Amino acid sequence: MLHTPMKGQIPLPSPCSPVPSKRQVEWQKWECYAFVHFGINTFTDKEWGYGDESPALFNPTDFNADEAVRLFHEAGMTAVILTAKHHDGFCLWQTAFTDHSVKKSPWRGGKGDVVGEFAEACKRNGMKFGVYLSPWDRNRSDYGTPEYLNYYRNQLTELLTNYGEIAEVWFDGANGGDGYYGGAREKRTIDRSTYYGWDTTWNLVRRLQPNAVIFSDVGPDIRWIGNEKGIAGETCWSMYSPVGEHGTPPAPGNTVYSQAIEGSRDGKAWLPAECDVSIRPGWFYHQKEDSLVKSGQQLLNLYLQTVGRNASLLLNVPLDRRGRVAQSDSIALMKFKHLRDRLFATDFARGASVNSSNTRGNDVQYSAENVVDGDPDTYWATDDSVTNASLILRLSKKATFDCLLLQEYILLGQRVESFSVEWLDGNRWRELASGTTIGHKRLLRFSPVTTDEVRLVIHRSRCAPLISAFSLYKFPPLEK
Repeated sequence: MLHTPMKGQIPLPSPCSPVPSKRQVEWQKWECYAFVHFGINTFTDKEWGYGDESPALFNPTDFNADEAVRLFHEAGMTAVILTAKHHDGFCLWQTAFTDHSVKKSPWRGGKGDVVGEFAEACKRNGMKFGVYLSPWDRNRSDYGTPEYLNYYRNQLTELLTNYGEIAEVWFDGANGGDGYYGGAREKRTIDRSTYYGWDTTWNLVRRLQPNAVIFSDVGPDIRWIGNEKGIAGETCWSMYSPVGEHGTPPAPGNTVYSQAIEGSRDGKAWLPAECDVSIRPGWFYHQKEDSLVKSGQQLLNLYLQTVGRNASLLLNVPLDRRGRVAQSDSIALMKFKHLRDRLFATDFARGASVNSSNTRGNDVQYSAENVVDGDPDTYWATDDSVTNASLILRLSKKATFDCLLLQEYILLGQRVESFSVEWLDGNRWRELASGTTIGHKRLLRFSPVTTDEVRLVIHRSRCAPLISAFSLYKFPPLEK
C-alpha cells in the first residue's frame, strides 16, 4: 500500500507515468502459474485439431482436477489458466450454444464439466482461476461472419458468469485458416484488425469480471512477450505501444512481435509481459514426448529469464488421456520448486547496514535500509532531481553468493534504465553484474564472490529511482 506522509514529512515521489492499475499490480505478484492444455487434441495426438473430430473421442479415464491443482499449488504456482476451447472448437463445459462439447461425449455420461471441476479445485486449494477461449473456431460454419461473434461472446458470457471469480481471461492471435467449418472444409481469412471487435469483447469482460486481467498481444492489461520460448528481453519495460503489421491498427495476431520482447521506455501504456512456454515440446500431451520434459534445472533457468526479467512465467502443463498430470511432468515441477526453495532460502543482504549517496529529503521514510527490510511496500528514494545514485550494503560478515535480486516500487512507475552492482575486493571495487531495466523483479546470476560490501550504482533513471529490495543469494550445487 502507498504510504501517506504525515504533516511535516517529505511528500511522496510523483508518479513516473504510465503507472499500473490495481489489477496489474496484483497480477505481477503471481509470478509463476500454470497453463493447462487439455481437450480433443489430447485424444487425437494433434496440436491443432481440424474441427471435424467426434466429441465421442473425449473420454478421460481418471480425470482429477483436484490432484492437478494441488500439484501446481505444491509446486509454488499461484493460478491456473485452462483451455476451455481450443481452435478445434470443442468445449470443455456444458455450453448451451453448441453440441460440439463434453455434453456429447461419453465422459461422465455427457454430464461432465472440466471448467467447473477446475474452478472448484482452484477455490479449494487457494489458487486463482483463468480461462482461454480461442477466437478461432475450425468447427463453426459461421466462423468469419458477424453471427459468429454473437456465438463467441455468448460462450464467453457463460464462462464469466457461471464459475465464480475469474482472475485472467486469455486471448491469443488465432485468426483463421483451413478448417472443417461445419462441413465446408475450406480456408477462411478475416481482417485481423477489425473482425473480432475486440473493444466490445473486452468491455464484456470488464462488466462481468471487473477484477480479471485481460491478456493478448495488445493487452489491455498484459502483453504477450512475442515468443513461446519462455524468454523475456534482458531489457524488459512494462511500458509498450503495440504497432500493427504494415501500418494496420494493432490487434491480437497483428503486431510486430519482436517489439514486445523488450517493450519500450517511452511506451504509452502500462502493459507488462507474460511469457508462455510449455514444459514439453508441444502444448497438448503426447506420449512420445514423455522423455522430453524440461528438467527442474531448465525450468529454473526459464524462471530467471522471465520472472527474473520483469515478466511472468505461464508454464503449460498438459493433462494426459487419463486426465492427470504425467509423472515425468510432476517430478520436474517438484524439482523446480525444490531448486527455488534452496536458492532463496538465505538472503545474505537481510539486515545489512546500508548507506546511500542521496536520500529523498534526508527523510527516514525513504531510507536506503528499506531495501533490506523484506517489506515490498517500503523503498529507498532519491530527491526528484537525482536520477543517478548509489548505495552500499555492509553485511554483518563475509558471505559467498552468486545471485542478486533487485525490485522497484512499481506502483509509481518503472524508472531504472541502467545499473551496475559491484563488490569490494580488498580495497578495490569490482563489477559483478550490470543491467538495464529492473521493474517488479530482476534476478542476475554471476560467478561466486566472497565479500562483506556490495554497491548498487544507478547510472540512469527516467525519474528518481525507487528501489524496494536488494537481496543476495547462493545457487545450490547441481544435484546428481
